[in-house]
Amino acid sequence: MPTRTEIITQFVPNSPLCQHLGITLAEIGNDRAVLSMPFRPELATMGHTVHGGAIATLADTAAMAAAWADDVVPEKFGGSTASLTVDYVSAAEAADLTAVGQVVRRGKRLSNIEVTVSDGTGQVVAKALATYNFA
Repeated sequence: MPTRTEIITQFVPNSPLCQHLGITLAEIGNDRAVLSMPFRPELATMGHTVHGGAIATLADTAAMAAAWADDVVPEKFGGSTASLTVDYVSAAEAADLTAVGQVVRRGKRLSNIEVTVSDGTGQVVAKALATYNFA
């Protein structure tokens, strides 16, 4: 049976939503995941500003990946985001984005994750808090 880390490593590149948005898993480790989303004009709202929904989706996916980043062999293969709060810190202007998700508390079913989304210069674009619920 595969571990959660092995499952999420296969899930992200095969997710239709991740493929559509260009989200890739750059790094995964114990309780931590780094994902990237390159800028494309289709992700923009006004001008070249990355839409907040795309940023929230990147943060949500990074939180999910971090939640799955452990060596547990799950009994079930499901889960969902129970809550997601995103604070937008600055506009992402035509920027490739990186999200770093870090588990801050892990329970039997619920995990709390902090996510920081930054542009290529290291400028923080958004901060998020998520709660992930394993099935």
